[in-house]
Amino acid sequence: MEETRKTRTREATMNYRRYFLAAILLFVSALAIPSVMAVPTGASITFNSTDYGPSSSPGSLTTNRSTITTIVLDAMQQDQHWKAYIGNVTGTLTLDDVGNNTIYDWTGITTAAGEVYASRNGSLNFGAVACANSTVIGNEQTLMNMSVGDADTIGRTFNSTAHSSTVVAGTTLSSCNMTSTYVNNASQGQNSSASFQEFLMQDAGANLVYVAILNDNKAGYNGKTYDFQMIVAESHVQAPRTYYFYVELGS
Repeated sequence: MEETRKTRTREATMNYRRYFLAAILLFVSALAIPSVMAVPTGASITFNSTDYGPSSSPGSLTTNRSTITTIVLDAMQQDQHWKAYIGNVTGTLTLDDVGNNTIYDWTGITTAAGEVYASRNGSLNFGAVACANSTVIGNEQTLMNMSVGDADTIGRTFNSTAHSSTVVAGTTLSSCNMTSTYVNNASQGQNSSASFQEFLMQDAGANLVYVAILNDNKAGYNGKTYDFQMIVAESHVQAPRTYYFYVELGS
């Protein structure tokens, strides 16, 4: 009888140890599963129309011989270091597997919220984003053939830090170099209440990213309504640079 009790006690102890060990293994396995954070996704372009700006005719004078004429010349010229993208965003929030098979989606998003990202890099790593630092900005200026003394460098254009706090792939970014584009042909100031704010970010690979905060159907630079307006740097002496676009919805 005593032997039977001892046997049962040993079996209970062994079972307890098995359960305890299994629980530990299950906990460790759960820790080993990487957490997956929603990140900006590549955006397809369904329409584009490029405006090359106004053309102007030269002024002229006819003056008499033996005269000295003092004149004041005024000119407006398209900036050769920058180009702009404006437009609207549509999209769908979905639950898909790697084969693009959908278990459920939320179609017909009509209110744009989130961000548009533009970068010269077509494979950004959103795993560790941060405000663009001075080295990243300086390197981009050099690649775009901008001189330190130019009035329209990236750093002098994005010369405020007063943008709205923004979550990018789970990381909150604030006080990045920012600017805001015009509304109704006039500056609206560089601050967090501006309709079309844009700031500079870098990804995990130190690639510069332009981030435009979406605003649903707001009056833009020409009085027409857009969801975003953004400017990006361009080289004035090399072939036009290709930019890749990403969108993060609902953040």
